[in-house]
Amino acid sequence: MRILIAEDDPVTRRLLEASLRKWGYDVLATVNGSEAWEALQGPEAPSLVISDWMMPVMDGLELCRKIRKMEKPGYIYFIVLTSKGMKKEIIEGLEAGADDYLTKPIDTLELLARVKLGERFLHLEERLREAVRRSGENPDKLSA
Repeated sequence: MRILIAEDDPVTRRLLEASLRKWGYDVLATVNGSEAWEALQGPEAPSLVISDWMMPVMDGLELCRKIRKMEKPGYIYFIVLTSKGMKKEIIEGLEAGADDYLTKPIDTLELLARVKLGERFLHLEERLREAVRRSGENPDKLSA
């Protein structure tokens, strides 16, 4: 599975990259939401995004909102990464369309658990699309 990281802090970005690669994931790292948005436009776009909330150029919540407005088949699972841990901030991130969140500093075991959760979700979505295809329906009509 391919995972996109959008993180402006080089130390955090390298920690995420190293951990995810160690666990066997294909990783594409970007330094802000704008670069991440560009990476999502290609045919090999990742289906799971881990994005920092506060970044220059385009923040993580703006990136998430843009992803949710995309007219593209297949779901993109979005994990927002933040140092904001207040309940109202977490709710704000989830209301922007994030599927999950991680607070900084990152605990690598929690990172792995949340990525595995996203992976299960994406596999279930693919199984649903396959069942719809077999039934003769258009799987791109599925809405998340």
